[in-house]
Amino acid sequence: TEVMQLREFLPKVVNGDLIEMLQKALKERLGQEQEQLRQECLHLRSRLDAAQSECQKEREEKLVLREQLWESREQLQQQAEFCTGLGAASCTLLWSTSSKEEAVKDILGKLQSFLSVAGQTLESFVKSLDGEAKAEQQDSNSHEQQFVLALAGVVTNVAAVTCGRDYLSSSAHVLLETLMQQLELLKPGVFPKLKVLMLMALYNVSISVKGLKYIREFPGLLSLIWTLLEDGDSEVCLHALRLLQSVLLEEALVGPGLLLDDPLLPLERIRTLATSSRHPALRQTAQETLDDLGSLQPHNCT
Repeated sequence: TEVMQLREFLPKVVNGDLIEMLQKALKERLGQEQEQLRQECLHLRSRLDAAQSECQKEREEKLVLREQLWESREQLQQQAEFCTGLGAASCTLLWSTSSKEEAVKDILGKLQSFLSVAGQTLESFVKSLDGEAKAEQQDSNSHEQQFVLALAGVVTNVAAVTCGRDYLSSSAHVLLETLMQQLELLKPGVFPKLKVLMLMALYNVSISVKGLKYIREFPGLLSLIWTLLEDGDSEVCLHALRLLQSVLLEEALVGPGLLLDDPLLPLERIRTLATSSRHPALRQTAQETLDDLGSLQPHNCT
């Protein structure tokens, strides 16, 4: 009955106009949704185009910046090479000039800043020597090495003059510590020329009683000398022995200290240098060192 009633009344309620109206409303709604989606799509596309444009702009800027960076690095390298070359030439000239006592006296009043730069430069250079392989690959005639050698040479020449060594003994303790510390860091066979100059500077300072006292108080002095005596370079061994002779002289004056009691005292190495070295000055200095040791404690050095 209900179905029959629905069949009878439904055409009267749902006529063609209503269906058409519903279809039209649905079509309009779908059209609105499509338009909204189209607008959103256009908006997203616009944002995408803007992002791509900005990305391309940033990429071009990065390329420009990278090119500028490479140019800056090249300029910096050129400036560094120029400054190193200028420093090497200037310090080499100063090294030559400082061999005269009058020149050392003239620069003594302005020496503090130079010694500070010398110590920092030596420290930085030794740190840059990353093992024997890198040290051997470096050009021995490079501006950098010549600059460092010249700095050490000036310090050595200053210490060779009485007023200069007195100044270093009283006012350059930081530099003296730096010299000994860098000698500890340099491996055997690495840059022997620099080792020789630093040892010569320390020996010259040790001629002063005050300077020798300060050097003698360095905690690792004896082990440093023992290590340097094992170096394969004859000049390094020679100047290490001369520094040892200064220490022995102090012990002879003030009485035996810790040197003769050191179990690492390389007597056999010194004997070998005294008998087998092909370097005449090294043989003589080694024999003199044995004699000095023998005078302090004869039964230990026969």
